[in-house]
Amino acid sequence: MQSLLVTGSSGLIGSEVCAFFAQRGFKIHGLDNNQREVFFGATGSTRWNQQRLARELAGFQHHEVDLRDRAGILDLVATLKPDAIVHCAAQPSHDRAAAIPFDDFDTNAVGTLNLLEAARQACPESPFVHMSTNKVYGDRPNTIDLVENETRWDYADPAYAEGIPEDFNIDQSKHSLFGASKVAADVMVQEYGRYFGMPTCCLRGGCLTGPNHSGVELHGFLSYLIRCNLEQREYKVFGYKGKQVRDNIHSEDVATFMHAFVESPRSAEVYNLGGGKENTCSILEAFQIAEEITGISQVFTYVDKNRIGDHICYYSDLRKMQCHYPNWEIQNPLRDTFEQIVDGWRFRGQ
Repeated sequence: MQSLLVTGSSGLIGSEVCAFFAQRGFKIHGLDNNQREVFFGATGSTRWNQQRLARELAGFQHHEVDLRDRAGILDLVATLKPDAIVHCAAQPSHDRAAAIPFDDFDTNAVGTLNLLEAARQACPESPFVHMSTNKVYGDRPNTIDLVENETRWDYADPAYAEGIPEDFNIDQSKHSLFGASKVAADVMVQEYGRYFGMPTCCLRGGCLTGPNHSGVELHGFLSYLIRCNLEQREYKVFGYKGKQVRDNIHSEDVATFMHAFVESPRSAEVYNLGGGKENTCSILEAFQIAEEITGISQVFTYVDKNRIGDHICYYSDLRKMQCHYPNWEIQNPLRDTFEQIVDGWRFRGQ
């Protein structure tokens, strides 16, 4: 039986990956110490998801190890020698990073290095999938000419009609401290692929979402927005008239691509993993979809100041992914994803 080590296994993507690979016969090892609760408070806790995995996945083994514990990571990977590694653990928030810069960098950059070196020493032939972020591009996407429509911004430059490609420049732009720490991790994952010949890839995710997300104000766009709608909680819109655009990808579609890579790995690859143009929405459009599904009016206020490093319009050009893995395609359209998130919050009773 093949084995898989998943870091951040109790989070949105990590838990989806655990379930997806378990269904395909992998022995699952999950690494998670609920650091999300430390970063975001009690509402960010993922213990419920850890318990769900233990309940639902036969043979699931949880490892309560901090990614920053270098000796602990080296020892764990040397013991397990997993057949593949999917690295999802991270400090994921722009705003939180500014308040905890050491924790942010040590988790995102140093923690990734710890895991890479552990893999190089113990199982260098095992595919290594790193969940990066589109924030490695900093605010450079904001330099693209835009057109303002009634409910959203969009690219005016036809060169970006399909979205942002992987060769878009990441240099000399404002990233936020979170973006900078993720750049360090992203480049290091590439370098272990190029320098040591390891099968690695960076997945520069857009808005990753799904029903198992513990969305909070500082991270988890759709999950938190829908939770606010259901609870009649005030949602704050930060700048850009609420017309800022994101492409949203369901966690299941992320997992299917990771599986495709593990089954047919390449070295030092980078992919912009998002929902693509078909799964975009602005905040204003997200309000409308949520209201149509729940029948509840969205309560919100507008703050005329955007978040540092925030994108006005961002969606991923998926053509490289689809060229390298032509059997992969998105299975969860945007409205279905909304409906699943609504059902997920209602099921949890929160």
